[in-house]
Amino acid sequence: MPLSHWPPVSVVMPVLNEERHLEEAVGRVLDQDYPGELEVVLAIGPSKDRTQEIADKLAEADGRITIVPNPTGKTPAGLNVGIAHAKHDILVRVDGHGALTAGYITRAVEVLDETGADNVGGVMAAEGRTPVEMAVACAYRSRLGLGASTFHQGGKAGPADTVYLGVFRRAALERVGGFDETMHRAQDWELNYRIRKTGGLIWFCPDLSVTYRPRSSLSAVAKQFFHTGQWRREVVRRHPETANKRYLAPPVAVIGMALGTILGIIGLITGIGWLDLGFLAPLGYALLILAGSAFEGRYLPWKALFWLPLVCATMHVSWGLGFLAGLKEKPATTS
Repeated sequence: MPLSHWPPVSVVMPVLNEERHLEEAVGRVLDQDYPGELEVVLAIGPSKDRTQEIADKLAEADGRITIVPNPTGKTPAGLNVGIAHAKHDILVRVDGHGALTAGYITRAVEVLDETGADNVGGVMAAEGRTPVEMAVACAYRSRLGLGASTFHQGGKAGPADTVYLGVFRRAALERVGGFDETMHRAQDWELNYRIRKTGGLIWFCPDLSVTYRPRSSLSAVAKQFFHTGQWRREVVRRHPETANKRYLAPPVAVIGMALGTILGIIGLITGIGWLDLGFLAPLGYALLILAGSAFEGRYLPWKALFWLPLVCATMHVSWGLGFLAGLKEKPATTS
């Protein structure tokens, strides 16, 4: 049922090096046709491409857009500075490479009203254009790639540990002190954890969908997931009770394959035959990835299907190595 009064909303976008996607991302926000007042706050980091130029042109063309600087370029800092400059009490987080689906903000505000939640969010709908991007998108959506995360695969509406991006009540953010600027990655998960610890409700709604543009090269995927693994390790360091099988599987797989390979090599060198069985660990993993990719990617074009096992292995190994390596310097917490 429609609300009797549609509250004003502020869309906050931390942006860095988003020349390819920024115009589309902002355009999808402005085209939402939200019944209430809407503003867009772009927190622009020191980009190496034409991001600032594109943002300035967008702001000149539409008075609903405000630009604020984010000198560090870090996502949580950009979110906090954007929120500080935002006028309204309902805050919609959008990334510079994300595209809201039609009616996203309207439905999110309805769900906030219906559930009384502090934060609502939905599905991260990864969508690629090139063969590599399509393979990455498939890995995001499949159990083989990122496991069974609800906001990657979808599911039933209800309470959740975390959601993709999010539509927040300002009061909830103020209650927990906003985004932790020492969490350069995984800041969404960490923030939602603190909201839940203070009695807040995080609500997943499958009606809400945001198109996500994945990395376009294997090297970029490797870098992304290595850093993700490092910061997931940091979340577990700060909140040990949050460790689960899905997060620990990649580092365990990396250790198992490394040990198996070492034992197999020792077996070849020394002639101790049973040590050769160690090669079963990397071989078994490779067969699992190939078989799983053939199943999960059966609807992909053949060029994208070719990349899928390489993408999945890159995700797993990079995440695992990042988790095992951890951060070189442990940042001081702000919460």
